Amino acid sequence: MKHLAFGRKLGRDTNARKALLANLASSLFINGAIVTTLVKAKFARPYVEKLITQAKSNKLTSKRLLASVLARQAFIKLNAEIAPGFAQKTSGYTRIIKLRPRAGDAAPMARIELLGQEKVITEGAKKGSEKVLKKNHGRHKDLRHPKSSKV
Repeated sequence: MKHLAFGRKLGRDTNARKALLANLASSLFINGAIVTTLVKAKFARPYVEKLITQAKSNKLTSKRLLASVLARQAFIKLNAEIAPGFAQKTSGYTRIIKLRPRAGDAAPMARIELLGQEKVITEGAKKGSEKVLKKNHGRHKDLRHPKSSKV
């Protein structure tokens, strides 16, 4: 029975959960969006929102707290770019978009992204698609262009 059960454990002990949260938050701040399971996205969302609110306060104690939790690159990006971008907002810094289930085990997947970072994500996606074309070297059919006849 799950009476009086509070919070998500994610099948991990306390230290592993804390490390997971810190890594999810760092990856989100560095990349602007991450694809993970729906449960992990829902688990990380309030934590990420609290970190952004802490970064907006711009106090020494807040910076020390963030530096102790986040990776260096994520800490710098959060303080320099992300927090000033949300100066006028009080909450709702992230969005969770449900995706199709994962192929291997049918786990429900989701993309958690920072609002206002869509431009960065689409530019990164375009760069990634160019890399796919270079890797193929013309040997495989390009699925993005249906008129391509290379097989």
